[in-house]
Amino acid sequence: MSTIEQFGYRQELQRSLGFTDLMIYGLIFMVPIAPFGIFGNVFSVSHGMVALAYVIGLVAMAFTALSYAQMARAFPMAGSVYTYAGRGIAAPVGFMAGWAILLDYVLVPSLLYLVASVAMNSFVPVIPVWAWLAAFVVLNTVVNYLGIQMTARITRIMLAAELVVLAIFLVVAGVALAQGKAQTGAFTPIFEPSGFTFSVVFAAASVAVLSFLGFDGISTLAEENREDARRLGRSMVAALGLAAVLFVTQTWVAALLTPGRDALIADGDPAGNAFYDTAAFAGGPWLSVLTAVATAVAWGFANSLVAQAATSRLLFAMARDRQLPAFLSRVNAKHKVPVNATLAVAAVSLVLGVYMSTRANGVGELASLVNFGAMTAFLVLHVSVVVHYVVRQRSTNWWAHLVAPVIGFAVLVAVVYNQNVAAQWVGGVWLAIGLAVLGTTYLIGRKPTLPTEVS
Repeated sequence: MSTIEQFGYRQELQRSLGFTDLMIYGLIFMVPIAPFGIFGNVFSVSHGMVALAYVIGLVAMAFTALSYAQMARAFPMAGSVYTYAGRGIAAPVGFMAGWAILLDYVLVPSLLYLVASVAMNSFVPVIPVWAWLAAFVVLNTVVNYLGIQMTARITRIMLAAELVVLAIFLVVAGVALAQGKAQTGAFTPIFEPSGFTFSVVFAAASVAVLSFLGFDGISTLAEENREDARRLGRSMVAALGLAAVLFVTQTWVAALLTPGRDALIADGDPAGNAFYDTAAFAGGPWLSVLTAVATAVAWGFANSLVAQAATSRLLFAMARDRQLPAFLSRVNAKHKVPVNATLAVAAVSLVLGVYMSTRANGVGELASLVNFGAMTAFLVLHVSVVVHYVVRQRSTNWWAHLVAPVIGFAVLVAVVYNQNVAAQWVGGVWLAIGLAVLGTTYLIGRKPTLPTEVS
């Protein structure tokens, strides 16, 4: 079993997580009920083929998960795609991959806090959005500060609660379908000939894939995994597979019951209430309230809790290699967590979340940027697998080390191509800034380097 000492690092984080802990962490990061919050948007963009959008999203992420699993075996360290690209290709490439995925990891907590705070404000308007957001940030920061074991215990409880809510919805929706409330044919959510085009479906998949983001966060816990590195990769694949089953099932059922289908396709879902309206149609106002509150708590507490943990580990890994300010690499001696990185994520989430809450389409702007950063980093990940295993190691495992990464790369290119144009522009600017930062490090004599592997 490889250890981080072999790669020139000290073991500072606590190895206390097993396969089940990691899988649950990934499920919570993805949120089993994530489609509740973006159902209307995916429905509109996909022309009602919402289940198909999630299936294509699964295909894209499945190949990415396989590539993550391969690189986790080779380099069992925190840092995710930053580490894999840096050691699989070259340190400067690793910096750019880390910079790209920072756009995802740093913005994800802010997005989650904002969505949850807006939802809670709609139920308790006397408490402003910024106050809800601050409360979520403080609560999650305290839990993460107390250590990864505390985070793991909380995620188990939250996962059980989300699955109970999902089960209630599916049972009530099933009864509604049995009563003849279906608004369309049984297979329309997976294929509708009149509305099907590849551009439509891939555009919808680029939105739906937001629900799958999070399985990759498991890789940031590599130095807290107490088992063989292979178990880390398997936990990513298992979490992704379970989430996909839940996503496709709930969106298929909801799409059958969605009232006002034509209007939703034509006008979109700017208020984000399409799923809750469907729940009310299926079971009454109580089901609408239940699913809405569950979404708010899941996004604002459970999901953002693990997102903050993953982001702090990425910052820790980059700072440890002197590619971000060194203070972010400090580990709390008692709780064995990257304390300064955790606090930095909290501060950014609070400031950015409050600012975006003042913008008319703050949620939409953040969501589009999150997807671009992740997809770009995943593209580099696939290249890393080929370079490390096929080019350097002369591997003959053609499926895992060449064919699967190439297919995954091609699918992601199609998804990125069909993303929101504004996201492509802003994401491009972010990458240009990263290149400028990288160039500056060379000019001042601090080019990216990684500790030397020792045998």
